[in-house]
Amino acid sequence: MIKSCKQTSGDMEQASILVIGGAEDKVNQLEILQTFWQRAGGVDAQLGIIPAASGEPAMIGEIYQRLFENMGCKAVQVLDVREREQSEDPSWHNHLGEMTGIFLTGGDQLRLATLLADSALLTALRFYRERGTLTLAGTSAGAAAMGYHMIAGGGSGESPHPALVSMAGGLGFLPGVIVDQHFHNRNRVARLLSAVVMHPECLGVGVDEDTCAVFEADGQLQVVGRGTVMIVDAGEASYFCEPQPHSTLPISAHNLRVHLLRWGDRFDVQHRRVLPPLLHHCSA
Repeated sequence: MIKSCKQTSGDMEQASILVIGGAEDKVNQLEILQTFWQRAGGVDAQLGIIPAASGEPAMIGEIYQRLFENMGCKAVQVLDVREREQSEDPSWHNHLGEMTGIFLTGGDQLRLATLLADSALLTALRFYRERGTLTLAGTSAGAAAMGYHMIAGGGSGESPHPALVSMAGGLGFLPGVIVDQHFHNRNRVARLLSAVVMHPECLGVGVDEDTCAVFEADGQLQVVGRGTVMIVDAGEASYFCEPQPHSTLPISAHNLRVHLLRWGDRFDVQHRRVLPPLLHHCSA
């Protein structure tokens, strides 16, 4: 499943992807969930919830189903995939053709990737997303699995080093990106830095809780929610101390570019540059 992190212009002509850092608001304004629902068609949306990452998929699926129904969504289905054989059913292609949005819940991203990798369900998801008819969202583990290179686990609170992060193959919806979630809330800066230094062709994207990085169809990233999104770009790095796999020796890297974005801020993923925000919101 692990492939190159380089993006092509064709990748940028697909439907929007919402990468949510986890613990999104489910009680008050529901800004992030509302954003997904509206992007998927609002009152005309037909949503599918995939709780495959969760250890309690029935309960998690029901929670999100009720949330979207309470917003006014008239068509919500839980796609309860628990076994590999279910994801390999060829009827997924026709089933997903009726849907406008798919939501991947939290849990264990390695479980999610194992169940979906190279399956008929994943092929169908990619097909309809590339056609521009399917909005995709993932929260927590669902967000972490969006790239080809996926952070499967790791530590926090240490200096960056290769053994701090465990990498695996993800679902490949954002091939040029490595995602980490619950980011500042769980002190995961060091492990994202470690992952990016090991895969410097990728853009690191760390998303806080109740925060969402919306990857638009035109190649722009826009931030929604109450926290921040950290972008780590090693594209112009001048030096790397060659990291040895599983080493606990600290990583050395020079001239990394780091951007910290909050609500309304935008970033050009393809050209790796900050764009003017939608609103000027830095006043006291």
